[in-house]
Amino acid sequence: MRSRRLVAIALVGVLALSACSTDDPPPMHPTAGAAGAGDPYYPGDGNGGYDALDYHVGVGYDPASGRLDGDTTVTAKATQDLSRFDLDLRGLDVQSVEIDGGPAKFSRDKALKLVVTPPSPLRAGTTFHTRVRYGGDPSKTAHEGASENGWSRSADGGAYMVGEPHSAAFWFPVNETPRDKATFTLTAHVPAGWTVISNGREQGSSTTAGKTTSTWTEPNPIASYLTTIAIDKFTVERSTLPDGTPVVSAYAPGAEAREGTGSQLPDVLAFLAGKFGPYPQSAAGGIYLDEDIHFSLETQTRPTYAKWAELLTLVHENAHQWFGDSVSLDSWSDICLNECFASYAQWLWAEREGQNLDDRYRAAVEITHDSTDFWSQKLTGMGAGHEFEGVYDKGILAMHALRRRMGETAFDRLLHEWPAEHRHGNATWDQFEQLVSKVSGQNLTAFVDDWFRGAKRPDDADLYPGSLRS
Repeated sequence: MRSRRLVAIALVGVLALSACSTDDPPPMHPTAGAAGAGDPYYPGDGNGGYDALDYHVGVGYDPASGRLDGDTTVTAKATQDLSRFDLDLRGLDVQSVEIDGGPAKFSRDKALKLVVTPPSPLRAGTTFHTRVRYGGDPSKTAHEGASENGWSRSADGGAYMVGEPHSAAFWFPVNETPRDKATFTLTAHVPAGWTVISNGREQGSSTTAGKTTSTWTEPNPIASYLTTIAIDKFTVERSTLPDGTPVVSAYAPGAEAREGTGSQLPDVLAFLAGKFGPYPQSAAGGIYLDEDIHFSLETQTRPTYAKWAELLTLVHENAHQWFGDSVSLDSWSDICLNECFASYAQWLWAEREGQNLDDRYRAAVEITHDSTDFWSQKLTGMGAGHEFEGVYDKGILAMHALRRRMGETAFDRLLHEWPAEHRHGNATWDQFEQLVSKVSGQNLTAFVDDWFRGAKRPDDADLYPGSLRS
């Protein structure tokens, strides 16, 4: 009896050893992650080798000195065996980097990249946590102008962060490419009397020993340039939409007069939901600055408005919550998927107010009929540096012509199916063209080439389709 038991035990041990040997992981072949995400217009943006899953950003900010101290953890999944990887972080000084609680080596590359070398290579498929402690005055970091605003200080000592295509890397380490969306949480510490507004849902705030701590969480994936932080002595209005979605709108000193515009948000969102389908975000609201910046931005759940913004700006930026925020572009050459839709939403609103869009279209075509500059602006494949040149004006005409070419029923399906099919993901121009053909039941390649890829006034058949011809 005893001898049989020993044999059995020995046999189990042999089998266990055999099982272990067959389950040994394959050898690793670690290499460095790419120092770019692959967008040809911005080849240095973003990084390869991993998929960012979540950002937990912690910052302390002192309005008097302008100093920001950061403590951010990036949760990511390795997509290859990694010997090292990069994060985008502009200008700020890094004190330490840890991976899964242990120290990691790091260096800087031209003050734009944080190069991280883990203590041992990271196996493909592994989820890992990178904690970065850093600090400095982000307002001193150089930026390129145009819609890249950098970290900005307001006249009363507050601060705000908006920019496109570069934004997040001015204040936290990030994979700065729209191709790698992730969830986002901000915990911010500021002196008592100041308020922090950010994306997503407000998780509460508390004040202790002269410091106010507040936390915001966006559970939906967010492209990095759509994250934001605004610090000021805001007047904050809180409410809910009929479906329970929380609404938080903040008005900087000097911007309180725009509370009347902000109060129309529920009506705007209800109108847009009727055109595009259910509101796709976790929260709603707005950040109303008293700053004369030349653009407003669709920061996810809570657009940021310049001092000149009015009701149509509200319509435009909230249309982006479907087109651009929930459904994000894959490449910057496809920016029309964001801006052409959002700009046309302003026309849809005008149509609600009784305007005849066919008459408006014909008038616009007559005014621009012989303008080479106007018609030469491509709406896709326009070339780096030209992304925003035609999408706000020619893009509107292209969308209305597409509507008349597809027919009302098919165009309505397009407006609903596009954001539903790619909800909280990324999409490409080719996918858009495929959906246009599918819902219209027509081959519209020539029409799309004429309007969106062309650099001249479309042929009359494409310029005046459907009811526009009469």
